[in-house]
Parts: sequence; C-alpha cells; structure tokens
Amino acid sequence: MCAGPVTRIRMPYGDAAWLVTDFEGVRQVTTDHRFSRAAIIGRDYPRMTPEPIVSPESINVMDPPHSSRLRRLASQAFSKPHVGRMRPAVERIVDTLLNEMIDHGAPADLVRHLAEPLPQRTICELLSIAPGDWPMLQHHVHEMLSTGPDTGHAAAEAKTHLRSYFEELTARRRRAPGDDLIGNLAAARDGDDAFDDRELAVMALTLMMSGHDTATCQLSNIAYLLLTDPDRWALLRRRPELLPGALEELLRFIPFRTGVGIPRVAIQDVEVFGVTVRAGDFVHVSYLTANRDPSRFRDPDALDLERPPSPNMAFGWGGHHCIAVPLAMAELQAAIGALITRFPRLRLAVPPEDLQWNAGTIRRFPCRLPVSW
Repeated sequence: MCAGPVTRIRMPYGDAAWLVTDFEGVRQVTTDHRFSRAAIIGRDYPRMTPEPIVSPESINVMDPPHSSRLRRLASQAFSKPHVGRMRPAVERIVDTLLNEMIDHGAPADLVRHLAEPLPQRTICELLSIAPGDWPMLQHHVHEMLSTGPDTGHAAAEAKTHLRSYFEELTARRRRAPGDDLIGNLAAARDGDDAFDDRELAVMALTLMMSGHDTATCQLSNIAYLLLTDPDRWALLRRRPELLPGALEELLRFIPFRTGVGIPRVAIQDVEVFGVTVRAGDFVHVSYLTANRDPSRFRDPDALDLERPPSPNMAFGWGGHHCIAVPLAMAELQAAIGALITRFPRLRLAVPPEDLQWNAGTIRRFPCRLPVSW
C-alpha cells in the first residue's frame, strides 16, 4: 500500500489496481504507450459496475494506432463547420424544452424538463433516431451504468440490445445515407480509409452513451451549483461574456462520477512518481482529483468563474479524450446561457438539503431540481 499520488486500491468488482491521482501522473498514464486499454479485454478488470460498460470493439478499449485511426475519422464529424451547423439545432431544442417548462408552470423539475432530455434529444436528432425509440434507448443506457450487485444480467442484456439496435440502424443508413451525424461519420475519409459497418455502429453507440453521460450529469450539477450560489448566478447575468470560461471552470471543479472509469494495464514495468507498476498491473486514473491538483491549479478547491484558462481533464486526456467535446460544450453553453437570459429570477423551489442525488449508477447528479421563476 502506498500513500500519495500512486495508491493501491480495490474496487467493488474485479482485481486490485493502482490509482493515480495527480495531474502529471494522470498525463503520464494516459499518454504512455506502455499502459494499454486493449489489454483489459477478457480480464476481470477492476470496476464500479457488475458488468463491464464498454464492448470489446469500442474505441474506448483500443490502443494506438487502431484508436488513432478511428479518432481521425470520427473527429471529422465534429469539426468546427460541422458543429457550427449543429448549434442551431441545439439552440432550437433548448428553446423548445424551456417553452414546455414554462407551459408546465412553476415549480418545475429542471432535470426532467432540461438536463435529462436535452442531451438525449440532441444526440438522437443528430443521429436521426426515431423519437419513438428514445425512451427505450434511455432505459438501456441507465441499465448499463447501474452499479447494484443484482444489475449484472440486466446490464449485459442492455448492452446486447443497444449493439444490435445500432448495427441495424447504421446498416439502413448505409443503404440510404442522409445529412445527419451517422451520414457524416459514414462519409469520413482518411485517404482511402473509412469506417466499416461494425465500426460505424460502435461509434454511433459510443457517441450516444457519451452524450447521455457527461452532458446530462454536468448540466444538472452546474445548474444546482449556480442556483445555490446567488452571487455567481448574478455575476454571469451581469457578464454573460464570462460563460465559456466559467463553464470550463465549473467542469474542472464539479465531480460527476462516484468513482473511476476504464482502467489500463501496464504491458511492462513502468515507474510512476517513484512507484514501480509491474507488467500486468491494472492502473486507474482519477480525472477528478487531477482537476484539483494544487501543483496545476492555484487554490484548486475554490471555484473561480474568472480563473485564467488552463486545460483540465473534465473530458479525459490523451488518446481517449472525448471526441464530442465541441458538441457537449455547445449544449452546455446553449442551456445555461438560455437559463440566465430567460429566467433571471430562477431559484430552487425546495431547500438544497431536500434534494435527492443519484446513487444507483456511476454518475453523480441531483435526481430532481424543482425550480421557480
């Protein structure tokens, strides 16, 4: 057992692992080819959930050069021009959801009316998924992310259903391509290289999972934090130009997981901050603690909405940094910007201590946010 930035831990499921917690250590592990994601396949790796969340064919458990190839292709769908064309759709969805919330009347649940449906509608619309399928997909995603000891069978079935759904969906789009995100992915080229059918299906599934995960949780968390801090809410109302940088700081500051994600395996002995990680050892990194590293961020436990910009690890780092960050940021800017503009007197309708927080999945966010305006 070691104390410090490299520590031996045990997870609820799987074998023991090392946990790396400071910024430079996380940077080393996530960029060093001697730590492999692919090597966890087929092994009982340490994790929070009874069943592994990712599929063996997912880009999230690939190593370079295979992952680099897929990332080069997928990133073309999230170029500035493509995201620029997506932004009006995101803003339209935000306005529609907020109009529906106004029609419902106060008090209204901001999670149900905005934080939960926005990422779901956005990614489903961009993938041109039929609205009738949205509840089913949301249900399967929730089952995959569950951490309870009796959820393993349901999680495995959910993953099978989702994989089959996206294989059928992308096969249909190959036959009748359209101007949507799947079409953009299918059209991506790197010379003569392109996604094959299986890769296209897995990429579409990965994007839907990622959209439900980070954006849903952090939109709820950011709204909660601002609504419980009137001074910061007032600052953003007075100076809306601060919003892009403030969101980066909020993402750095707020933990949205109750643990860690997918580990890596050392494929040879590696020294990390004086600790020898042996070949075959599992290694987890904590992006959450790296974002609070005092050697990287001055006064890291303080939330400073005017903090000078500095790259953080809210969306990961290295070869598995989230590809869809531009879309997630467009969603957050549209949603929080609209709340500040359209609801200047927005406030919680219940005491903060009465709120219930999600405890059934690896995600951390308030289950409900009753608000008045």
